[in-house]
Amino acid sequence: QVQLVESGGGLVQPGGSLRLSCVASGSIFSPNVMGWYRQSPGKEREMVATIYSGGSSNYADSVKGRFTISRENGKNTVYLQMSSLKSEDTAVYYCNFWQDRTGNSWGRGTQVTVSS
Repeated sequence: QVQLVESGGGLVQPGGSLRLSCVASGSIFSPNVMGWYRQSPGKEREMVATIYSGGSSNYADSVKGRFTISRENGKNTVYLQMSSLKSEDTAVYYCNFWQDRTGNSWGRGTQVTVSS
């Protein structure tokens, strides 16, 4: 199994920036995919960004040009740099890890609130 621990959430003003981090531990193999999803009240969980162990990444249209996902394979860590934050980015952000041997793993989530 794979365990995920997120950090870096908090309260930020509109237009501000935050960086989320997620460390994976346990039985980790390559190839794998790490990513960030988010869920706000009354809405379904949605993909924000994903990055493969080989480096290719994908973004939701709503965050393209504002968010950047990156990873350090040696540290089993994925980051989400969020800039130009908007009120609609307010949500609980969940780290996700997928590999063929164990399937999906989820972190507990970290709250991001964008408000003045």
